[in-house]
Amino acid sequence: MSRVTVIGAGFAALTAVRKLRAADAHLGIDLIAPKPEFVYYPGTIWIPTGLRQPQDLVVPLGNFFARMGVTYHQAAATGLRDAGRTVVTDQGEVTNDGLIIASGGRFIRKLPGIEHSFLPCGGVEVTTQIRDRLAEMEGGTLAFGFAGNPNEPSAMRGGPVFEFLFGIDSFLRQQGRRDRFRLVFFTPAEKPGQRLGPKAVDGLMREMAKREIETHLGHKLKGFAADRVMTEGGEFAADLILFMPGMTGNLWFDDTDLPRSPGGLLQADRFCQVEGWDKVYVAGDSGSFPGPDWLPKQAHMADLQAEAAVANLMDAFKGTAASHTFKSELMCIVDTRSSGMFVARTQSRNIVLPSFIGFHWAKRFFEWMYLRQYR
Repeated sequence: MSRVTVIGAGFAALTAVRKLRAADAHLGIDLIAPKPEFVYYPGTIWIPTGLRQPQDLVVPLGNFFARMGVTYHQAAATGLRDAGRTVVTDQGEVTNDGLIIASGGRFIRKLPGIEHSFLPCGGVEVTTQIRDRLAEMEGGTLAFGFAGNPNEPSAMRGGPVFEFLFGIDSFLRQQGRRDRFRLVFFTPAEKPGQRLGPKAVDGLMREMAKREIETHLGHKLKGFAADRVMTEGGEFAADLILFMPGMTGNLWFDDTDLPRSPGGLLQADRFCQVEGWDKVYVAGDSGSFPGPDWLPKQAHMADLQAEAAVANLMDAFKGTAASHTFKSELMCIVDTRSSGMFVARTQSRNIVLPSFIGFHWAKRFFEWMYLRQYR
């Protein structure tokens, strides 16, 4: 019986587990992750404004592992041996006949003073801190921003920042205290949200103008202080800073011979195979994949890549050449807490539907449906 090791417990990793089990009822599956839980990061945008509590978004995976026949290893990967056939962890070694790396990405927190900012996608602990800090504030300036990996434009995740921005604006208006706050959006890009498409950029800028959100665009970031954001185009005061930096690969990649992209991610081909490594695949934020420059780092894309990786690995076990690719597709709802803008982008089209209350409820319904399979 063949055994497959999956590293990670996020979107790509758990989709890989489901697809592996569906492909072979007798396959041995080992999963390595520090905690046996799944965090639904898209829902954390609602924690600062009270629509979600941390426990709503953290799903223990014990039942799921039992249903899927997964052997769970509570450990952190630290390296590879034997051309990928052995995963080295801080709790021992796990051998495999095939490997899927889905351990996520790492945010580049190198800007001077970045410790004075909150990382929006830092997990339920960080978003809870944002919630508590916001509740304590009687007024002031709230700054929301993101940046990319200068060596790899696709290694960024800016979309959630718009959702935190619009959601907190809506929340303050609902509380009747928006007039006590100044909201500022900042990014080195002159046209933020370009990966969503030109129509989306225009829509986002119109939404900010309508909500009287100030912008500080097109200036390289210099750093942060406890009370300000500093850029090459000047600085501005900030009492609370939410900042999403660019992404790179996991630290443990440095202790392997895995091929790396210019931005530090694992270099993959269009079949999600790590280039030059037999039966070693990557899915989600850990990888750098061929595709358009707007190829997103988002859950939907991670799921599609995991499906392709599993299909090609199963073919490899049969001695069949890889043939399964993933569709380059961006699909999201930019939520405002009470409504949402729908954005879809493929190689051939870009659809943007204006803000509508139904999209907010669609996003909430999708969350419920998605989490059902892991509870």
